Amino acid sequence: MDWTDRHCRVFHRHLTKHALLYTEMVTADAVIHGNRARLLGFSDVEHPIALQLGGSEPAKLAEAARIGVDLGYNEINLNVGCPSDRVQEGRFGACLMSEPELVAACVAAMRAHHSVPVTVKCRIGIDEQDEEEDLRRFIEVVAGAGCTRFIVHARKAWLKGLSPKENREVPPLDYARVYRLKAAHPGLEIVLNGGIETIDDARAHLDHVDGVMLGRAAYQNPAILADVDRVIFGVEAESPTRAAALNAIVPYVEQHLSRGGRLSNVTRHVLGLYHGQPRGKAFRRHLSEGATLASATADVLRAAIALVEHGAGYPGDRSRAA
Repeated sequence: MDWTDRHCRVFHRHLTKHALLYTEMVTADAVIHGNRARLLGFSDVEHPIALQLGGSEPAKLAEAARIGVDLGYNEINLNVGCPSDRVQEGRFGACLMSEPELVAACVAAMRAHHSVPVTVKCRIGIDEQDEEEDLRRFIEVVAGAGCTRFIVHARKAWLKGLSPKENREVPPLDYARVYRLKAAHPGLEIVLNGGIETIDDARAHLDHVDGVMLGRAAYQNPAILADVDRVIFGVEAESPTRAAALNAIVPYVEQHLSRGGRLSNVTRHVLGLYHGQPRGKAFRRHLSEGATLASATADVLRAAIALVEHGAGYPGDRSRAA
């Protein structure tokens, strides 16, 4: 949430054409009653794209799913993994793992009137409900409602005592439990999430599960996405360069600015692209200082590209204040 917005996804799509991209989690109430253009709008270039929903009322989730399908989303995902207090107060997220029958009812309602896949993202357990049989029962009950794809974060969630950030880091990863879940349910599609930091790691996990989901690693070091199509999907083409991906989003940036947007709305998502690379700090500093100005134009981004790729001074240095 607050990270994989439409601008982030457009940028990531220029690094990988085949990976499935996910929206931020949006509550069913927000989808039904909120500003849909702001919450759900996306560009055609983002396909394939999944809409991730939060909620626990089958009728509302069914309506939100219908809206998502009508807008053209390729998958509707129900988040049963988020551990934040705010989410728990709304009775959705990871706390729903204690109510598999309710999750099944939500999935059934969401699937009732369309053929777009409805998937579930969950944890391997919550609090004291942490036995392997608890996870298997949850999966089996929800699968009985027609869900065939589960994205499983290989950590349990402590709903009391740990912050959302701590829940992403403190509970130990248990990949083997997810592997065993797949072995026990060969007819289901099991996607592994949690702590995967490199494409080589992802490829190794694919010996045991059907897919992998990258979260923080893909955001903090987006350059790793450039190898996804070649290494994971077997596309016989060179991986896109960092500069090519940035140059590809310049027309999108100019269009966004012409509609009254800010340059930083887009460029905040590219700051990690040159992580660990020569002049990477200079690239981040240039964008962090220049893109936040209300008058900033796409020349600031062009200057950042020239700076990191060629070590060159660029008129964009002056455009930051223009």
